[in-house]
Amino acid sequence: MLRPSLPSTILPSPAPLTDASADPVPDLKLELPPPPSALTARSEPARPRVAPVAAPENTVSRKPEVHVIAPQLTPAETTSARQQMLASLNVAEKNLARSQGKRLNTTQADLAAKVKGFIGDARTAEHDGDWTRARSLATKAQVLSEELAASL
Repeated sequence: MLRPSLPSTILPSPAPLTDASADPVPDLKLELPPPPSALTARSEPARPRVAPVAAPENTVSRKPEVHVIAPQLTPAETTSARQQMLASLNVAEKNLARSQGKRLNTTQADLAAKVKGFIGDARTAEHDGDWTRARSLATKAQVLSEELAASL
């Protein structure tokens, strides 16, 4: 392997030390500002301290009361929505009954579970008096149940 040689004019030769104990590197002193005091004013407000609330010992797990915002329907609209909901639920339940006792594949079983869920949710909305939501959920149950019935 060849090594390039540098001309002597480029690298100056080091000056000899006059004293053998002399340190070629001067002492450097690092000056740091003092750390901030713990009593220094903060630029942001202190976070409020909130005491944890102790849970009562004998609590029964209940669903929180949900406030439903439903559109105001006229009596005729309410009657119509109720009739449409009942008709859709009737079709969905009949189609679901056709699948009972049959061996369902995973897709069909998933559809059946979704239909049952929509039927239950529609009944809950009916109980709450939310006829628009009940009709919508019953329609979803009907459409999925018809898809399930067609795949049997």
